[in-house]
Amino acid sequence: MTRALLAPLILTVIVLDQWTKHLVRLSLHAPRIYFGGLVTLVFTQNEGAFLSLGSSLSPAVRTAIFTGAVGVAVCIAFVMLITKRVSGIDAIAVALIAAGGVGNLIDRLTRHGRVTDFIYMQAGPLHTGVFNVADMAITGGVIWLLVSSFVPKTKNPPAES
Repeated sequence: MTRALLAPLILTVIVLDQWTKHLVRLSLHAPRIYFGGLVTLVFTQNEGAFLSLGSSLSPAVRTAIFTGAVGVAVCIAFVMLITKRVSGIDAIAVALIAAGGVGNLIDRLTRHGRVTDFIYMQAGPLHTGVFNVADMAITGGVIWLLVSSFVPKTKNPPAES
């Protein structure tokens, strides 16, 4: 995977995330239900992390964790990509995680520590928390790396002389 292809992927995720959040804040004033309740669009402002984890912490602690620590993690992901510490197609997963992190950091820095979430899914007793495009990128990247960690890495056979 060439590094030149990762920049457009990262930019696309960030722009799509920010654009959808902007549209939600602008026009989603009441929940909208689709596909018989499988998908609901609902505008929320999340002060915590996944499933509002940490939303009850003091504002100073939330800022330190969700802005500071996430900012450091995003920087580490970018360093890994730039220095090629992650190889092959796993670089796509790290790029997705970094892009999602940037998308949510933009919200935290511009929306007083809150992230705009708007997608909720439910199928019978199974349901998600409310999430956004950045969350999907982060989750997809993490799942990708988890699955990849269980797949044996093959080395290229030596070239024949």
